[in-house]
Amino acid sequence: MKDESPERSLPGGELVQQGLADLAAGRLTELALLVLIAAPRLKRLGIQVPDHARPLPYEHELYARLDQRLGTAAHSYYNSLIRRIVSYTRALEHERSRSCS
Repeated sequence: MKDESPERSLPGGELVQQGLADLAAGRLTELALLVLIAAPRLKRLGIQVPDHARPLPYEHELYARLDQRLGTAAHSYYNSLIRRIVSYTRALEHERSRSCS
């Protein structure tokens, strides 16, 4: 599988790029957790995501951090992050399928 940099111009690309940078630097930030949530799909698209073992599922840890920081706004912010990472992976899949045609 080839290693390709995430496309920053795609919707959510800046989140993926920052999350990958945080993981590479050993920082387990909110965006790093978001990238880890999407890691299976990102890896299928050729993006190398480092493995990072955690006691809680990544989704739970991200939500707990958002809840601590945002309180009642955590739910909608969590959902918006998930929508953005899904949008990114779909756009990347679409872009790659067009370039193969």
